[in-house]
Amino acid sequence: MIILGIDPGLAIVGFGIIEKSRRGIRVIDYGVITTDKSMRLPERLSAIYDSLKALISKYNPDCVAMEEIFFNTNITTGIAVSEARGVLLLCAKQMGCALYEYTPLQIKQALTGYGRADKHQVQFMVKTILQLSSIPKPDDAADALAVACTHAQTNTLLSGTDIK
Repeated sequence: MIILGIDPGLAIVGFGIIEKSRRGIRVIDYGVITTDKSMRLPERLSAIYDSLKALISKYNPDCVAMEEIFFNTNITTGIAVSEARGVLLLCAKQMGCALYEYTPLQIKQALTGYGRADKHQVQFMVKTILQLSSIPKPDDAADALAVACTHAQTNTLLSGTDIK
């Protein structure tokens, strides 16, 4: 099963593509989709859509796992990220992908066993689970791999919210 994990954002969208098989979990690719803050919002959203569409076309994932947004301080930023997240969900759905969502708490619990784990603990577990020599960079890509690993580790027990 090929899983595309997404850490949504407007300036930076993290993506991580893994394959889960009987032999274990392996990384296929990871990285980020970036948009320039000098671009107007509709242009940025369009660029995100086109980039995700290209990734889905290239890797043909069986499913997409996306982190739910959590924000509590800057509502303006939260709204823009929510708009980007909506575009990501729409693109994945239009491309025929099964969609699953995970909260930050679910991701932390799935990977570390502790819902209040810090970012470094989660990244260390991503490195360990995927047998990587170092923690993936940038952080957004590591976060996306964490979402993909969460789905790979828990989809038989905790399927997230299936929004097919």
